[in-house]
Amino acid sequence: MSDIVNGLGRATAYGALGLVLLVLGIVLVDVLTPGKLGRQIWQERNRNAAVVLSSALLGIGGIVFTSIWTTYEDFGKGLVSTAAFGVLGLVMMAVAFLVVDLITPGRLGATLVEPEPHPAVWVTASCNLAVAAVVSASIA
Repeated sequence: MSDIVNGLGRATAYGALGLVLLVLGIVLVDVLTPGKLGRQIWQERNRNAAVVLSSALLGIGGIVFTSIWTTYEDFGKGLVSTAAFGVLGLVMMAVAFLVVDLITPGRLGATLVEPEPHPAVWVTASCNLAVAAVVSASIA
């Protein structure tokens, strides 16, 4: 029975950490795009903003999953490594966003919240997922 209680405690800690990282991902996308992200998605039903946010959340979720899956025997060390890799993923996604913004015409953030579908959304979403895959692959 203590194994179950211990497992529940670990799952709760990792779950809470994962939620914190997901919230940081939402804040990051909100900072990189103009306007309020929540309003863009839930009130204006902006699909571009929803795709970009969804890709960031899937990417962070993938990093957290991989980090937990390959975690250290030491619970504390595993929790710290999950936090570190999650934050690294967020930073790398932000850097990738800024690089794409730098090498493409216009302001990427403004393009991503346009009401009409835009191909830059798919490029940005793919970049988020690719960065997450690279970070996930580096976890060992």
